[in-house]
Amino acid sequence: MVFPVLVVDGDPYDQGVQHGSALREQIGHNLDVYYDRFLREGQLEPDEARARAATYQPILEGGSYYQALTGMARGSGHALLDLLVLNLRYELLYYQYGVCAVGGADGCTSFALLPDASANGHLLLGQNWDWIPGVKGAFLHTREADGLETLGFTEAGIVGAKIGLNSAGLGLVINGLMSTVDDWSRAVMPFHVRCYEILRRRTLAEAASVITDTPRSCSANFLIAQTPDHALNIEASPDAVSQIGPRGGALVHANHFVDPAGLGVVEPAVERRPHSYTRHARLAALLSERAPVSIGDLEWSLRDHDNYPDGICRHAHPDDPPEEWCVTVTSAIMDLEELSLRLTDGPPCEHQYAECSIAHSAVLGC
Repeated sequence: MVFPVLVVDGDPYDQGVQHGSALREQIGHNLDVYYDRFLREGQLEPDEARARAATYQPILEGGSYYQALTGMARGSGHALLDLLVLNLRYELLYYQYGVCAVGGADGCTSFALLPDASANGHLLLGQNWDWIPGVKGAFLHTREADGLETLGFTEAGIVGAKIGLNSAGLGLVINGLMSTVDDWSRAVMPFHVRCYEILRRRTLAEAASVITDTPRSCSANFLIAQTPDHALNIEASPDAVSQIGPRGGALVHANHFVDPAGLGVVEPAVERRPHSYTRHARLAALLSERAPVSIGDLEWSLRDHDNYPDGICRHAHPDDPPEEWCVTVTSAIMDLEELSLRLTDGPPCEHQYAECSIAHSAVLGC
């Protein structure tokens, strides 16, 4: 299997129409997956999810993201409110994880490698994105009116990319975080809108300001990098941020705050397995051992099964109920010098990487 490649251009509304039309069936599938997961894992009824999402509509109306959403509704035939729910699934679901005292989909291990730590001398960025099995995704290549282009991974029905890069040599990867002060009802810029805006910035400083300069409702981690040799990790709770730089030419992050007490953050008191800490330490060790790290080394490291099934390459745990399953949905490796993105359609131990670049939107690989 290889993710479809979607190339969209024009204004945000037109891009939304193209996205909705091309991925209509996949969007419907994702809506079914999320409404089921909301109910079974998050104890959130569909009507309540729609009511909560609707409170964000006034702050989004008139903006580019909302224009893309309205276009997507037109192109896909799906209700605008349902698409709004899908695009707010981070706030809705992560908040419920805390309310229901469940660990949630505790996955995602991300990294950045500076040129002096990579075998090809390029700035490399990537992650294993561990999430709900069955979620449908795509390569998304956008061409903006101002000449900026973006290339990334998106879930069908979500505007823009959350893992990706742009033609200014800037890239983004992410990790879910939780704190006790997270609150979906703070109707401020949502997580996926923030990712969309980051990838439409031309400098690292401008991208960082999207995270730090506006209020937040829920916690999240953003690892951003830009050529030739800059990388910055920003842990963000609703009330505080912490910036972490590379050590030994590398940055690694998983799904926990590195120093919650120092940041004044309290993580929810749930039966959280220690897998996030294990994955963080394991990937950092693998990258250190392999330095200078090649693309092949990265593929090997992201297929690592230490602490199986809860390792860097994540698989469903047989002791967990289906509503709590979490797997590596895609493994991503970006070369910010070449403006290329490699993705797997499933766990990297079972699927080969396919490659796209901003220069060539055709998929290379299996």
